[in-house]
Order: sequence, then structure tokens, then C-alpha cells
Amino acid sequence: MSARVVHVVGARPQFPKLGVVLRAQAAAGDAEPLVVHTGQHYDAALSDAFFDELGLPAPVAALAVGSGPHGQQTGRMLEAIERSLMTLRPDAVAVYGDTNSTLAGALAATKLGIPCAHVEAGLRSFDRRMPEELNRVAVDHLCDLLFAPTTTARERLELEGLGARTVLSGDVSAEAVLHAERLAESRSRILETLGLASGRYALATLHRAESTGETALPGLLRALEGAARRLGTLVLPLHPRTAAAIDARLPGWPAAAAEAGVRIVEPLGPLDFLRLAGHASMVLTDSGGLQKEAFLLGVPCVTLRASTEWVETLDCGANLLATDAGSVDAAISRHLTAPGERASRRARALELYGDGRAGARIVHGLGTLSKEGRT
Repeated sequence: MSARVVHVVGARPQFPKLGVVLRAQAAAGDAEPLVVHTGQHYDAALSDAFFDELGLPAPVAALAVGSGPHGQQTGRMLEAIERSLMTLRPDAVAVYGDTNSTLAGALAATKLGIPCAHVEAGLRSFDRRMPEELNRVAVDHLCDLLFAPTTTARERLELEGLGARTVLSGDVSAEAVLHAERLAESRSRILETLGLASGRYALATLHRAESTGETALPGLLRALEGAARRLGTLVLPLHPRTAAAIDARLPGWPAAAAEAGVRIVEPLGPLDFLRLAGHASMVLTDSGGLQKEAFLLGVPCVTLRASTEWVETLDCGANLLATDAGSVDAAISRHLTAPGERASRRARALELYGDGRAGARIVHGLGTLSKEGRT
């Protein structure tokens, strides 16, 4: 592949996906990985550690945009990405997932007339209250080439009149998890460091803006306390946004949570986090990516949201939605009474999310896109 492709990323879930595509790009003979990092996730544990541990190349442009309200953050990203693209002059741009970095990258590229591709296209939660849902829809309609991870995603794009732009690539996350899981098992010592036994603890994450708001946060924190009482130790790597919200609104919660069995730890690097997830008895999260990672690892999941874009995880019973202490407790009970086999969950996840060759298909598509130009 000789096309000059710029990859725009900025948030933790995008970095492993980027790694899959860059490894495929290198295998195709392209030795010039061009990464623009918006700095949407600016904490070292949420950014630098991923680049280091996953062996990703240093960004050619680190924009350091940081946090802020959606409009302000997206606007600052758009301005900075546009400058970078005008300097780099790529043949094509690739954006990943559904974050503000994704939207800003797609807007900057298309306004400059640069062909743009969306990795993980066609996902829909049908909940317009989610900023990510708005980003997904807008980016799919902006981009020239849409890499759908599943047949469901491809069918949605066809229904929206975007079938001619769509390629069924398979899911980069499946490749990313399999690659990182091997590294994690050989390199991570997080279970030993924390004194945890495999299968004897649960893992939780909470970070979305709507989860950490004044209305939602108290109820979700109570739900985590209840989950810890049911499941034993509940490990909570605390996202900087969540930590700030707790400090501002519920400064006494960490002490109460510890009594219930919640163990708060600092944000973790990707290999430690994946090993922790893979050996957990259950995962509770408001993250989109972690829902699917848990499925791929064979671990039952409770999603702390009213909707999800990964509907396949619900259809298989591997994932349940819950939004308050009562519904979380009910979801935990359902998982505990129908535990299933980890191996069968993993097999079903891989069946749904592809054969491990998504990266190669995406790289081939990017090369074709750059030659054809904008459609």
C-alpha cells in the first residue's frame, strides 16, 4: 500500500483499533504511519500508556485539545485537524468509532476534499440523547467509505442509502483484543500486584459525561456499591472525569464504597486492564468498547446505560442493560443464574465479529479510496 493515509484518533477505545490497521498497513508495505492525536483523552494512563504498551508509533501531530463542552471541544479539534491535514496533504483520512475526535476528523477531511473512511460504521443505538449516536450518524453520511464491522451494521447503512459506500470489513476490535490478550497474559502482573484471584472479583468502569452528571452519578455509584456486595471485590479504575465529579459532589463516597467492597485504583494501561477484564467474574460499564471486549473475552457484562450500539451482545444474552441500583441488581442475578460457558461466549463473539482479517480489508479499501478520490 503506497497511499498516504492520516489516521485521526484521540480516545482510549480508538488506540487498539488503530494498532490493528497500522499492523496491516505495515504488512502491506507502507512504512509511513501518519497518526494525528487530538488529545481528547489527555491523561497519560489513558493515552501515553496505550501508545507505549501497544507499540504504536508516535503521532506526527499531537494536538492536545483536552476536555471541554462538546461544541467547544469539537470546534477546537476541527480547527487543529484542518491545519494538520493541510500540512500533511494525505491521499485519504481514516477516522475511528464515534467520539468527538471522529466527527472532527471527518468534517476536516471532507471540507478539504480529502477522501475519508469510517472504521466501525453503521452502528446505531437509536438513542439521540447519546452524543456518540449523533457522531455516528453524521460521520457515516460524511464519509466516502464505510467499514461495517457486522452484517447488522451493513444492513443499517443500506437502509440509510449508504450501501454503495459500504464494505463489510469485520471488526477491528476482535483482532485488537486477541492481539492484546496474548501480550497481557505474558506481560501483565496486575492480578498479583492487586492480590486478586482469577474469577473472584468484578470489574467496573464509569466515565461518560451523562453518567457523571449531577442527576445520574449518585444512583450509579449506589449501584456499584450494591454490585460489590453481591460479587465480592469490585475493582474500579477511576477515570479522571469521574474522580473530579466525585470530589465535587460526593467527596465521602470513596470511604463508603470501600466498606461495601469497591476497590478504587488508578487508571490502568491497556495490558493490565485487559488482563483484569479477562479474569473478572463480571464487568459493569458505561463504555461502548468494553461491552464488546467483555463479550470477546467470554465475561458477562452489565451495561450501565439505557441503550447500546452493540445489539449483538444483548441478543446473545452476554450483556444486559441497567440504569439504577435495582436494575443492576436484577441484571447481576440474571447473569449469576445463567452463567453459561466462557468458551461458548467467546466462540459466538468471534463468529459475529469477523475472522480476524478486518485490518487487511480496511487497508485494501483505503488504498482503493485514495486512488479513486472523493465520490
